[in-house]
Amino acid sequence: MGHVRPEKKIFRLKTVNLEQGLPTVEQALNRLKSEIGAARIEQITVLTLIHGYGSSGKGGIIRLECRKTLQYLLSGGEIEAVVFGEEFSHRQPSVKQLLRRFPELLRHPHLNNRNKGITLVVLP
Repeated sequence: MGHVRPEKKIFRLKTVNLEQGLPTVEQALNRLKSEIGAARIEQITVLTLIHGYGSSGKGGIIRLECRKTLQYLLSGGEIEAVVFGEEFSHRQPSVKQLLRRFPELLRHPHLNNRNKGITLVVLP
């Protein structure tokens, strides 16, 4: 029998706007969880979540609750990594590592924008 080489996973990026339709926090969190589940099935590599920053200028509740949920999913091993938009810079060591692994992210429209209204999720 011949040696079977593992296939290199195809890079797939998906963007989801959690603010669309002006949802309640509960609706946004339900959509977040269902989109992560769908992304897993679709074999998405990196999910860009648009959760907004909030109209108060201090950071909206949807943003805060989404990030809490993502930290929980990360600690449970359900997602591989989380990169907050304001930290999505080629100067950040963790992002440099991500860019080496997925050079396609060099073309990401939010790279180096310090956008507090988005979060990137790396799926296993």
